[in-house]
Amino acid sequence: MTETTSGNTPRPPILTRPARADERHVVSDVLARAFIDDPAMSWLFPDRTDRIRRLARFFTLSTRLDPDPGIWSVALDDTGSVAAAMMWRAPGQWKTPASAMLLHLLPLVSTFGITLPRALSLQSAIEAHHPHAPHWYLQFAGCVPEQQGRGLGGAAIRARLSQCDAAGLPAALETATPANVGLYQSLGFEVTGTFDIPAGPHFWSMWRKSRSAA
Repeated sequence: MTETTSGNTPRPPILTRPARADERHVVSDVLARAFIDDPAMSWLFPDRTDRIRRLARFFTLSTRLDPDPGIWSVALDDTGSVAAAMMWRAPGQWKTPASAMLLHLLPLVSTFGITLPRALSLQSAIEAHHPHAPHWYLQFAGCVPEQQGRGLGGAAIRARLSQCDAAGLPAALETATPANVGLYQSLGFEVTGTFDIPAGPHFWSMWRKSRSAA
């Protein structure tokens, strides 16, 4: 179906594709900008000015820890630039190995500083509530602020979900942003549980059954 604007002018379809191997820095930049007001990141980095700098380091590190950018999905804006990015992890790879954490210990310390214990407790809580059945894991999803509300993020997520359905595999995610719950529900995710970080954010665990399996 062709999307239309308020003036009934047809809007070109949103273009999505897998991320390229040379786009790690593009994906990290998009996510750093997208997560500036995320509740979990705001809890990790309370000072907003410092948060901007820390998020750039955090997502640069996150893209290095993920072995396969080819399974990430991106959406392009009207100029052809990447405006939304989704970092997925394949079935069986949702958890970052301890060996990878040790290998990047110095960047971890540089990224989090004195908040590293808080970050590790957050990761531990997420892992404790994460499902173990085979699934695709939507680890991070974001759209640059100036392009939000145009459907770019949803389009990039659907690009991978169609492949999940084709393979008969479910998908999972966690979010600490209340407004995102409805968005993910519109994409077929259901809330399967909630949990709280002590003195920190509230999380929703969400699961999407494969449409083919259903």
